[in-house]
Amino acid sequence: MSGQEINIAAKDGGEFMGYLATPESGSGPGVVVIQEIFGVNAVMREITDGLAAAGYMALCPDLFWRQEPGIQITDQSEEEWARAFELFNGFDLDLGVDDLDATIEHLRDLDGCNGKVGSVGFCLGGRLAFLTATRTGVDAAVGYYGVMLDQHTDEALKAPVMLHIATEDGFVPPEQQQAVHAALDGDAKATLHDYQGNDHAFARVGGEHYDQAAADLARSRTLEFLGANLA
Repeated sequence: MSGQEINIAAKDGGEFMGYLATPESGSGPGVVVIQEIFGVNAVMREITDGLAAAGYMALCPDLFWRQEPGIQITDQSEEEWARAFELFNGFDLDLGVDDLDATIEHLRDLDGCNGKVGSVGFCLGGRLAFLTATRTGVDAAVGYYGVMLDQHTDEALKAPVMLHIATEDGFVPPEQQQAVHAALDGDAKATLHDYQGNDHAFARVGGEHYDQAAADLARSRTLEFLGANLA
């Protein structure tokens, strides 16, 4: 398994970086890894490497390229948090989905990809993963503690989606969680898992709310879901 930076053509011109990790076999289903608000940093690259180790061609695109290409920050200082929220607030959601659509199709066409492509996103990426399932040709999507999902529950799912919901999420109030459940619990394409007592970013290694047991459970569920939908 090895990781490298590649270029992806944007639909409206220009290009952006994606971190690509491939399995030792050199082939497999594709998974687009969708960043948090800190860019394609070490945490996201490790997640991408981990999916490659599990047999996937994994590609993490730089979705902040329109604001500041190549940014990599952490969650370890107030200054970095402030910059991360600046980038989040300046992010164009529709263009971000367009960039993910371009990433999905780029990955689908790469040598070694079996033609199936899923998405796995975290935080902002969890919201975007859900939108790949409603707005793109992705084959399956997984969202970890996605924010603002209650704003999109009127969008019909075109692909199966799995959501990992932290019940004590500081960025997703209980009423928003309830709205998402109310909209999706009866949808055959949706699978929702609640993580009781866990806060936002429980799967971010090194983060304040990291919970290994919850992270391991979510990962096992994610891999089973991707395996069932991307084979």
